[in-house]
Amino acid sequence: MDCPQEWPEPIVRVQSLSESGTTVIPERYIKPPSQRPWSSSSIATDVSIPVIDLGGIHGDAREREALMCKMSEACREWGFFQVVNHGVCPDLMRQMREVWRSFFHLPLEQKQIYANSPKTYEGYGSRLGIEKGAILDWGDYYFLQFLPLSVKNKYKWPHLPPPCREVIEEYGWQLVKLCGTLMKVLSKNLGLEEAYLQNAFGGEDIGACLRVNYYPKCPQPDLTLGLSPHSDPGGMTLLLPDDRVTGLQVRRGDAWVTIQPVPDSFIVNIGDQIQDPVRS
Repeated sequence: MDCPQEWPEPIVRVQSLSESGTTVIPERYIKPPSQRPWSSSSIATDVSIPVIDLGGIHGDAREREALMCKMSEACREWGFFQVVNHGVCPDLMRQMREVWRSFFHLPLEQKQIYANSPKTYEGYGSRLGIEKGAILDWGDYYFLQFLPLSVKNKYKWPHLPPPCREVIEEYGWQLVKLCGTLMKVLSKNLGLEEAYLQNAFGGEDIGACLRVNYYPKCPQPDLTLGLSPHSDPGGMTLLLPDDRVTGLQVRRGDAWVTIQPVPDSFIVNIGDQIQDPVRS
């Protein structure tokens, strides 16, 4: 089946709606009652996802064993954990946040140059899926393919603000390295050769992509969501939290747990393709 080239309806940028001063969100962003933000009674406030010090991987045998056990438990019990001492430069993490904040605050006509389509979703976007009349999330985003190199489209990489491309490139390679380290630990925890998962996902041709979410201020936050509940279909997701935007939650049992990010940490989400073997 051919991929659609265009969206089924004109695209409205959520940021533009937010900045218009409206006090009522359009109906198409209002979630059904069962999908609206959970009441405080269904949000766990006395628990938090595990924090793992990845520096232990360079320690002695006892430290490495403790690291592996803690990560194994986090994967089985949560499917999420935070990593610190992960090797990614904190200054680069801050630069990454800043260049994207600057991008989303560019004039609309400059961002529209990178508008995406359903064909690849690469670029500046405001919706997923091509269902006409679908209920949408209250957020805009930017999506890029990073690896393999054969799918990397430099024309979709924003050139404003000026350091944006260089920051994305360096950040991308540091995260690919971090993911490789995490997959080695996961492989060994599964009783496999440490290169098993990396090879299973393509080895030298492994895929990697970047998505930046922008959540504008909402006048009726109790009626909508910045991003609908979902599971990630790939192998692993690294989330770079923004201390200016709170509210990220993960599901554990019957409750949603609000994440309190540790400074200079990444939140690791074990995706669908790894989750089943890890939990078996």
